[in-house]
Amino acid sequence: MFLRNPYLKSSIKGAGIFISWIPVVLVIDKYFYSVSSVSGSSMQPALNPFLTRKDWIFVNKLSLNDLNNIKVDDVLLIRSPTNPSKIVIKRVKGVQGDVIRTRYPYLRNRCTIPKNHLWLEGDNIRSIDSNTYGPVSTGLVIGRAEKIIYPFDRFGDIPQGGREARLSKLRAIG
Repeated sequence: MFLRNPYLKSSIKGAGIFISWIPVVLVIDKYFYSVSSVSGSSMQPALNPFLTRKDWIFVNKLSLNDLNNIKVDDVLLIRSPTNPSKIVIKRVKGVQGDVIRTRYPYLRNRCTIPKNHLWLEGDNIRSIDSNTYGPVSTGLVIGRAEKIIYPFDRFGDIPQGGREARLSKLRAIG
């Protein structure tokens, strides 16, 4: 009696199709691509230049199946080295074998990045990053942030940043 109603029959069919796609979407989100919001100020001004609204980014997880694809200036989502349940976003400033000139509060002036590690910094000088916790294991990498997709007036590539960009901006001012 129930299924004789064409609207109910159509609704059940539509719900079945929707539910059948959920596992596909979950697999794509976990292993290939996802969309993520950016919270906080550690990547300002490249991301979240206005704290009144969050940037939403497109994250490519597939391209990092080979971690040798990680390059300096890539922006990565990683599990926090100090709290693995938290996800943070930072810019790559050094890969394994690179010698990095550090800044406070890191204890030494220079650091050689060990094998399977990265030196990550936020664009904001006050960011908690590798200058606080040292080189980060590549095992904590989740994906590469590739595009800003929202707000729409910021749609496009993630702007360059990091301490070099800050220094060049200061040189241009002074």
